Amino acid sequence: MSGTPPRLLAVGDSAWTVEFGHAIDDATHARVVGLADRVAAVQPHEPLLASVTDVVPTFRSLTVHFDPWAGEAAALGRQLLSMAREGQEAALQGRQWRLPVCFDEDFAPDLPRVCELKQLTRTEAIDQLLGATFRVYMLGFQPGFPYMGGLPPPLVTPRLPSPRQKVPAKSVAIALDMCSVYPWESPGGWNLMGRTPVVLFDPTQTAQPAMLAAGDEVRWTAVDRNTHDRLARDIAQGLPRETFIKERA
Repeated sequence: MSGTPPRLLAVGDSAWTVEFGHAIDDATHARVVGLADRVAAVQPHEPLLASVTDVVPTFRSLTVHFDPWAGEAAALGRQLLSMAREGQEAALQGRQWRLPVCFDEDFAPDLPRVCELKQLTRTEAIDQLLGATFRVYMLGFQPGFPYMGGLPPPLVTPRLPSPRQKVPAKSVAIALDMCSVYPWESPGGWNLMGRTPVVLFDPTQTAQPAMLAAGDEVRWTAVDRNTHDRLARDIAQGLPRETFIKERA
């Protein structure tokens, strides 16, 4: 096993967190997702995991929720730590998404700020964003909000000095070395770089309301306003999410 040895932490009486280190990077996250995959694969035929109700990947840890009345907490913790020590990285590659983004001025109010701070032209900043492959590390802050690593160093930018009271839903945003999309209108202090027509959280999709999941990869594709608006209408009328999954060779 490579990397920092995993550490088991109790979260109240109904969850364990397995922590894989302090770094936020692909290698650490691969161990997180690897343990999540292993729990999902083993749970149907492993009595110690029968009480597990949910697993929550984060940047560098996995939290496993369980029913404390349906199993033995201490034994479950030992099992999780043993599985983590085996050092399995993600067995399955996440989905690869190609998502549209429109950079019209009213969709990208902070693009000029980023360009000024980073001494980039508008075209250079957009090309940096379009050329990057982002990895979904975790979902948080609000339902469906993806924290995505992989922002190119030339775009690493501080949050806004004062957060906005209202960030429009579907805004594509960056802050520090992360990229994300606001699924809902909300307050927020990230730099707004564009807008996507895709719906990142749909409660009618009961199997998986959040469109993205930890381990997925995202690349952005520029579209004009007309294409953005057409896609938004098509999505509202039922265009499936899978339309935006990249076909693998």
